[in-house]
Amino acid sequence: MDRISLGNEEFEGNNNAYVLDGGDGDALALVDTGIAMSDCRAQLRTGLAERGYEFADVDDIVLTHFHPDHAGLVGEIQAESDATVYVHEADAPLVAQDTDAVAAFDRQRRDVLEEWGLPDEPRSELLGFLEAVREIQGEGADVTSIADGDTVAVGGHTLEAVHTPGHTAGLCCLEIGEMPETTGGDEGVDGLEAFVGDAILPVYTPNVGGADVRVERPLEKYLTSLERIADREYDRVWPGHRDPIDDPTDRALTIRDHHRERTGNVLEVLTEHGPADPWTVSAHLFGDLEGIHILHGPGEAYAHLDHLRHEGIVALEDGEYRLVDPDADIAAVVSSTH
Repeated sequence: MDRISLGNEEFEGNNNAYVLDGGDGDALALVDTGIAMSDCRAQLRTGLAERGYEFADVDDIVLTHFHPDHAGLVGEIQAESDATVYVHEADAPLVAQDTDAVAAFDRQRRDVLEEWGLPDEPRSELLGFLEAVREIQGEGADVTSIADGDTVAVGGHTLEAVHTPGHTAGLCCLEIGEMPETTGGDEGVDGLEAFVGDAILPVYTPNVGGADVRVERPLEKYLTSLERIADREYDRVWPGHRDPIDDPTDRALTIRDHHRERTGNVLEVLTEHGPADPWTVSAHLFGDLEGIHILHGPGEAYAHLDHLRHEGIVALEDGEYRLVDPDADIAAVVSSTH
């Protein structure tokens, strides 16, 4: 697979942009673009130049999801190339930077910070951080929406959208159809493979709850997505960060088990300390937080508390979650068919 590794110090680091070129003059496509920062922009331009291309040569861009470390440069590339941009319909308004959608997203994020119990100081720090990094979102793009099961023919290849929400509402794995030889890069395709964005990652677990506050019942949706990835039995997947995952079924189930353990940790906090809001649970789980993690920590705690509430194990009263079933079967709560 031909990938360009891009630096990213603002978030998780080591972003990947994938280059699809069937050769023989076929169209050029990118899967994800990296963040709208000067170093990342230069690395992507250099990587394309090494392959004989520039931004103006890009015919299609397929995005795994809307986050700026995956979509930040999409508008800029489209402005130079008139590329067609594909993204799932749930994330499309944010990639387009639709004024109403962006305003609604910002309002909802501010609302949940209050609901999650963030004190004034960390809330101000987070909002200041988010405002400071707003420019890394780059320019909006004209988008073509796709949905689960849709296929797109790009760069001499066929990609099928497999909707795997949780980390964001519209995150998709892009299943790779038959691929001819590429112009260079890493390993080729052998068996069923996919570009998975942040659905599963090789080193750490994707954030659920804070990464996209629009997602209702985020943990339930993400667990379902992990099951779907495991059921596809991919031979290899290509994540949005770091190196390829050679046993994606095992990785998906390992992340599922991590959430099972975390659900137990959340219950332990409520058992030992009594009713608490997501910020307080987050403090017990993760300690002091800074930057984007001020959002991700309580978001993760909220995702688990919300899941436990819907399962009847905790109750929400006056902004705090109270344990009502101390003998809950965690394995059944974070269920699996595997």
